[in-house]
Amino acid sequence: MSIETLDEPSESVQIQESWLAGWLRWCPTSMSLLRTAERRILNYIKTSYDAKFVNTPSGDSEENKIWTLVFNKESEKLPLVLVHGFGAGVGLWCLNLDALASERPVYAFDILGFGRSSRPKFSNNALEAESELVQSIEEWRKQMGLDKIILLGHSMGGFLASAYALQYPDQVSHLILADPWGFPDHPGKDGSATRIQVPFWIKGIAYLLQPFNPLWIVRAVGPLGPHLVQRARPDIIRKYSATIEEANLIIPEYIYHCNAQKPSGESAFHAMMASFGWAKFPMIHRIPALRNDVPITFIYGARSWIDRKPGEFIQELRKDSFVDIHILRGAGHHVYADRCDEFNSLVLNASKAADEKNKSMRNTPNVQDNKLTKENIDTTPITFKSSE
Repeated sequence: MSIETLDEPSESVQIQESWLAGWLRWCPTSMSLLRTAERRILNYIKTSYDAKFVNTPSGDSEENKIWTLVFNKESEKLPLVLVHGFGAGVGLWCLNLDALASERPVYAFDILGFGRSSRPKFSNNALEAESELVQSIEEWRKQMGLDKIILLGHSMGGFLASAYALQYPDQVSHLILADPWGFPDHPGKDGSATRIQVPFWIKGIAYLLQPFNPLWIVRAVGPLGPHLVQRARPDIIRKYSATIEEANLIIPEYIYHCNAQKPSGESAFHAMMASFGWAKFPMIHRIPALRNDVPITFIYGARSWIDRKPGEFIQELRKDSFVDIHILRGAGHHVYADRCDEFNSLVLNASKAADEKNKSMRNTPNVQDNKLTKENIDTTPITFKSSE
């Protein structure tokens, strides 16, 4: 059974601008349609949960609202907080929520600017946009009354979870990074040649599309958007087909409505990225500054496009800290869905270790200055040895 508080971010505010009203008519979407699409997925969750909007402060007069699911909150174990990836939302954790919530409290929220959460304007500056997203997570944590948490982030969510742990290490008992985006340097940054030779015309198109948000085409095609998602991502649909009836309709419908709204969080991602696969300020230069008493677990898909060498580099570098790496055979970038049973087991094992550590340790004061500035990020390129 779910409990949903009816405090949806107002669509009427968005439609006041004539151009946006026309855009909403062109794109067959709305927050209410997104809500319906999400419910069709969450109907497959067997564990009871609370669902609500959590009000968090913002720089504007209005508060931001972060859409949140809460499972097993009566448990006294450390809470597990899930941070989804780019273009996703809480619904795509549906293969994990029952298993993870069977042993501890689980909190899943739509990142600010994504899913059903508010879609405020973010800075165009990479570090400022990142800081705004990290601060929204911290304000959410405070509003939820959580102290120590186990923080799990996938893809872009892994990048944000890492940034959060750097800034608020007292709150993170264990950092779990599932195929995290934004860790390595851009290939060729050190002057070396890349393994893949990209045709000149593709480079030209990529250059012309740089000013656009990554998923602009989903909105540009208007009424054809849902069909485009269905045709473009059959791989994601297959991951859910064994659990969700009519996954070929339900999953692309949800993904479409998550991304056909005002592209607020997408713009923040665009500000943070150097190109789609890389961050302007790669995490590999920053995560070594993470306090040694914060354990890290990496979970990679063996068939993913995400480079796992940064995880191996960090494990080698942090010899006095716990860094564990798991590579799931047959899994791609969406490792949490490709091998959901193995993934859930790894997360639960890491969470149990965090429980034990939490019992035996007292809080360590944070004496580091982790203020995010361009000056305290070392951007010297890192070259990895070939694993072949």
